Amino acid sequence: MARARTDSRHKSPRLTGEVRITDPAGLRALAHPARLTIVDDLYQGSERTATELAELTGLSPSAMSYHLRALERWGVVVRGEARGDARERPWRAAARSLSVSSDSASAAAIDVIGAVYSEQLRDEFRRWALREKHESKAWRDVGRMRRSYLWLTEAEAKAFSAELEAVLEKYVADRDAVHHPSGTRRITCVVATVPEVPAHDA
Repeated sequence: MARARTDSRHKSPRLTGEVRITDPAGLRALAHPARLTIVDDLYQGSERTATELAELTGLSPSAMSYHLRALERWGVVVRGEARGDARERPWRAAARSLSVSSDSASAAAIDVIGAVYSEQLRDEFRRWALREKHESKAWRDVGRMRRSYLWLTEAEAKAFSAELEAVLEKYVADRDAVHHPSGTRRITCVVATVPEVPAHDA
């Protein structure tokens, strides 16, 4: 997947709400590396034309238009306001956040989505490992990965999930790629909570 970092972002209006994809067909529509790159970029608050997104992903503008229309059908992205001479309208996120939930019918799509995000996270840690020694101690202390096993009741699990969401929301709210205080730095944060299912029950 191409990861070229052009920075032709244009501000979109501050967005609210959440797009939640639960339909297996909707999850399959998301399960493409280029589409996930589109979602990552636009849900950071930017607006980009199909041509700009094509440059970001290494696809042709016509292929990018196809992917954008597919995401539009599932309410993931929408058209922004026309710019300048209005020859090409930009695209933006349909809401401030996007979440997905899965079932057995969408397992293959979740495999693709999880694999893409895992690869991106691995690449971020590789780049960090090469750069970390040049960072301040405060930044070095931030970069880490932790895996934990928790034994929780149903009520505790619900409370734990709500507390995590509240912490994330505190720092996510009103801060994205184009609306954030000066001096801030983007941090990749991946949080996954999965109730374990014994292998013989799967």
